Amino acid sequence: MNQLQPDVVLVEGPSDADAVLPFLAQKDMKPPVALLGYVNDEPSRAVFWPFAAFSPEFVAFRWAAGAGVPARFMDLPASATLAGERGDDDLDELHSDPLRVLAEAAGYADFERWWETLVEARGDDFDVFEAVLEAMRAVRAETPPPTGREAQREACMRQAIRAALKDGAARVAVVCGAWHAPALDVEAFRAKDDAALLKGLPRAKVTLTWVPWTHGRLSVGSGYGAGVRSPGYYHHLFTTRRDVTERWFARVARLLRAERLDASSASVIEATRLANTLAALRGRALPGLDELNEAALSVFGWDSDLPLRLIERQLVVGEALGSVPEDVPTVPLAQDLAKTQKTLRLKVQPEQIDLTLDLRTDTDLARSVLFHRLNVLGVPWAQERHAGGRGTFKEAWALAWKPEFSVRLVEASRAGQTVEGAATATAVEAVRGASTLAALTTLLEAVRYADLGGALPVALAELDVRAAGQADVSDLLEALPPLARLARYGDVRGRGGAANAQAGATFRTLLTRAGVGLPLAGVGLADDAADVLRGHVSGADAAVRLLDDPGALEGWHAALGRLADRDDAHPLLTGDAVRRLRDAGRLDGAEVERRLARALSGGAPLEVTAWLDGFLGQSGALLTHDAALLGLLDGWLTGLEPAAFQETLPLLRRVFSRFENPERRLIGEALRGGGAGARAERRGLDDARGLRAVPVVLRLLGAAG
Repeated sequence: MNQLQPDVVLVEGPSDADAVLPFLAQKDMKPPVALLGYVNDEPSRAVFWPFAAFSPEFVAFRWAAGAGVPARFMDLPASATLAGERGDDDLDELHSDPLRVLAEAAGYADFERWWETLVEARGDDFDVFEAVLEAMRAVRAETPPPTGREAQREACMRQAIRAALKDGAARVAVVCGAWHAPALDVEAFRAKDDAALLKGLPRAKVTLTWVPWTHGRLSVGSGYGAGVRSPGYYHHLFTTRRDVTERWFARVARLLRAERLDASSASVIEATRLANTLAALRGRALPGLDELNEAALSVFGWDSDLPLRLIERQLVVGEALGSVPEDVPTVPLAQDLAKTQKTLRLKVQPEQIDLTLDLRTDTDLARSVLFHRLNVLGVPWAQERHAGGRGTFKEAWALAWKPEFSVRLVEASRAGQTVEGAATATAVEAVRGASTLAALTTLLEAVRYADLGGALPVALAELDVRAAGQADVSDLLEALPPLARLARYGDVRGRGGAANAQAGATFRTLLTRAGVGLPLAGVGLADDAADVLRGHVSGADAAVRLLDDPGALEGWHAALGRLADRDDAHPLLTGDAVRRLRDAGRLDGAEVERRLARALSGGAPLEVTAWLDGFLGQSGALLTHDAALLGLLDGWLTGLEPAAFQETLPLLRRVFSRFENPERRLIGEALRGGGAGARAERRGLDDARGLRAVPVVLRLLGAAG
């Protein structure tokens, strides 16, 4: 630009975004960023125009701002782009193919490597642009003329150039994709024809603003890409004025050391020499990415490609997150979120941050509330993880910001101007539209954790109405776990009281109704339906034990007993019920053996296998410790006819495949007579040696005199 000294700069981009162009000149605007356009009445209809520090468009605008030269966009306005559906003739596919063909003809498998050699490494050699323009003319001469949106875009660009010339500009600098360059010769097209193409374009009311972007989203594979496969590398290339190769390998060494991989200063020197040598052998003025990667693999890789994969992910692509000035226009909801993030000292970045919260502290409790509110709004910046341990005061979260969350905030802003207000309105709408009782109790739990006092009465009232009329046993059972958690742990967050008590009362009501219907619900089910119901029974059983209410527990065990006694219920469910009653101490060993013997002797092999599947569950510990049960099972299996055995074997394998390897080994040893008990009996016990450990144990327990 310094050599061209244009009177005006025109850049490919939406022509109605000129109002937000001044923000690009501000120091707080740090790329990568994206121009976001969305339809006011339908924010989900949005489009991004990404800009990196090395983007020609961004560089051109920054230069124009510094030189005091007028600059503006010249493409179709976003109001027209977003007014209709994007067609197949739109954007990237059409543009990239001709250049890819040229790259392949030059012997390059990757278009970016070809462009880097042809353009980036040649500095201020303007002859290359004439060559590219001539190549594009030749390609377009063999390609059908553009139609539809593509033709309108190029007509709009030509009209912008004509307007600049009419305003007195003698030298017009145009920054656009190479594909468009031959079509921007205003002398070769009639202004009248271009005006006709642009007449009657549909328009939508749109808003344009700037949002932070990431290098990862600039890559082709991201789904929101600007066609740059190596944004991190090009950022380094553009922002490093000298010692490009040396500084690159210094960054590589820091990355590898952070990952506890070997990367010495001598390795940096060796990799730099190797990359420079490769570039010289290939006739290049500077090493390109191919040379850098080959040198890195040779020096740092040794016998593994792990270092190269780290370099690719962290440096070649990278996940740098840009930032925009605080006064960039945005919806009040996004402003409120940014203020809250700053108050709670929450770092916004694209790389995942693992955060463990202690809900007994005010700051961490406020962070938890914010995360839950954002999830209600459909902005999953923070995703909850299993905290580990048995404490109820901890929450574990994984935080990673994605650029598309900006659009979701715009969509959510229709519900309110603050995070709390929008989340409350969204929760109320979801509560009223909940299709099942289980969905409603899940929403109630989300409302409580998000501390949405305005939505809580609505959720509780809706729950009362739904609970009175629901008769589906599966839905009743599935609705129990959230209510149990609220009733048991709701006060951990300092928000106990009537709402938690009401959750407990509703839980008992739903449990009673589910218990009445459970035995009959298990009759006449197909195998897959029985498996689904078993999952709901398992969740309800855990919920009842969590609530720790003797009355509720007694009623639940009575319901399981009625289910276990039904001969016409699905055997998977009756076996599961017997196991749960045994674990709860409601059935003694003799009764369990009687029921197992009855199940093994009375049914067809497939029914017996289903009963065993329910009874044994996910663990083989029961069979490893109860020789009588194992003997009954072994006797049934060895007594099967060959045909029945062949039919039953695949199902038994499925049951036993859930057991841990040590459990299967112990079961096998016990059946061969070589179990742990048998070995201990053969060896005997040395009482004298055992007594020697007693004083030590007593001292550890503090009981020694």
